Amino acid sequence: MSPLTSFHRIAHDKFSSLLLSLSQVRSSKAFFHAFKSMPASEDVVVTRISLWWEQARALVVVPVFEFLVALCLIMSVMYFVEVLCMGIVVAYVKLFKRKPEKVYKWEAMEEDDVECSSESFPMVLVQIPMYNEKEVCEQSIAAACKISWPSNRIIIQVLDDSTDSASKELVRQECERWSREGVNITFEIRDNRNGYKAGALREGMKHSYVKQCDYIAIFDADFQPDPDFLHRTVPFLIHNPNLALVQGRWEFVNADQCMMTRLQEMSLGYHFTVEQQVGSSTFAFFGFNGTAGVWRISALNESGGWNDQTTVEDMDIAVRATLRGWKLLYIDDLKVKSELPCSFNALRSQQHRWTCGPANLFRKMAGEIIRSENVSLGKKLYMLYSFFFMRKVVAHILTFCFYCVILPATVLFPEVTVPKWAAFYLPALITLFIAVGKPRSLLSLSCSFNTKFIITCCILMSCFVNRSIYLLVFWVLFENAMSMLRTKALVMGLFETGRVQEWVVTEKLGDGLKTKLIAQVHNEPHVRFRDRVHVLELVLGAYLLFCGCYDIIYGKNTLYLYVYLLLQSTAFFVVGFGFVGK
Repeated sequence: MSPLTSFHRIAHDKFSSLLLSLSQVRSSKAFFHAFKSMPASEDVVVTRISLWWEQARALVVVPVFEFLVALCLIMSVMYFVEVLCMGIVVAYVKLFKRKPEKVYKWEAMEEDDVECSSESFPMVLVQIPMYNEKEVCEQSIAAACKISWPSNRIIIQVLDDSTDSASKELVRQECERWSREGVNITFEIRDNRNGYKAGALREGMKHSYVKQCDYIAIFDADFQPDPDFLHRTVPFLIHNPNLALVQGRWEFVNADQCMMTRLQEMSLGYHFTVEQQVGSSTFAFFGFNGTAGVWRISALNESGGWNDQTTVEDMDIAVRATLRGWKLLYIDDLKVKSELPCSFNALRSQQHRWTCGPANLFRKMAGEIIRSENVSLGKKLYMLYSFFFMRKVVAHILTFCFYCVILPATVLFPEVTVPKWAAFYLPALITLFIAVGKPRSLLSLSCSFNTKFIITCCILMSCFVNRSIYLLVFWVLFENAMSMLRTKALVMGLFETGRVQEWVVTEKLGDGLKTKLIAQVHNEPHVRFRDRVHVLELVLGAYLLFCGCYDIIYGKNTLYLYVYLLLQSTAFFVVGFGFVGK
């Protein structure tokens, strides 16, 4: 029987079983009569509780659990189809070499004598928003000032919201130093942090000198663009009047600093190589990454400018520009150096914002997307279903609920069976397609639960990867361990509660010499143990450990599920005690 046929049959049977059980609970009096007919002595308390549990298990718990399994199987198939379609698009783009230069009109700017032919160059504003960035401010300002562009056709605008006087003074001195060297650079501050980054960018656009600019390039404080960045991006905007944004790819200078940064690089590699490229190649829509991109100022203003209604002002402006009929372009081989968070608390804050923000934006913008008259039906479906619902909602729910809660619980309920194709083949195929987007994670096929398959994949993949072969198992376990944080943030965003508007600036160290980085790490004050502990992750780790031990003692071990459960419980304990990152 094919997986799809089996999937439809299981979903129908589980739902019918749930409805039948609920009707039995409403109509049957035997469920409560068993307790009334038994003598009220202490000797029968255990028997009475056992009978109650057996009745509740048969009539309520198992049917509900079967229904949840069926629901997860539906989401698994949906997500598999989504990943498969994205893989096909990326394969098509690579196979037929559908580079942006072939799809959009592009002509190189004259570089023989930049200063003499400056009048042919458009005016560009480069914005660098900062907040207490003394570790990276010098390198980011220097990189922006070294961009190859006529000096009279570019303005560097440093937007400093620092509350630390030392950081603010350092940024001011750096701006003055470059100004003395002839760079057109301005240092802008404000007396509040209203709107956070969106508020700073919005205030920066109000200055009179911005009116003469045609385009605006944005770089976060830890980003270092190459000198030819504008030469590779601005021509697309000049020759394609329907383009609003040209987005570059992030490259990480500290990817090898620790295990956690390597795992982050794997996840972000898939995001850029697959998700961003698919959106750009199919419907000319994707989420602006907030940095390493160039906007057409007229498109920015027409779309309403920067809005701080959520903590993802970058994705918000991309959605609103698309609803106005503008197109967005992503260039995969345009890399901009940046830094990954190497502190686990910094990563948790970043992942909370990256998950809660899109969910909250989905809640607020879904109606506008549906009602928009400037967007085709196909693009609306892509934005609502693929971009928001599948990638920002279902992906997090499926990872946490199915792989970390429901699948482990099947060892406690032998009546509930998960088909082999759902517990083994489907996650293996999903991981295979995801691994294509990041070669360093090809071994993550080991998310499946068949030992022979894991060993076979290890042998095969060792031909393609060398120094990172062991990271792929850790990547699967780490992503699952982070799923609890992301699911909690997802709920906050969808229901607009809790820390939905929380904005914590990601800690940065700079990309200096390794000895400098090591010295900074060792000189940091010791973090108290209670500040490193995350109780929910520890509770889930204990739950997975119990399920794993139960499977070893009482389980049939047909899928060797206990291997995954014990490994995943260890990952949750490591995360729960904060033994991750620097």
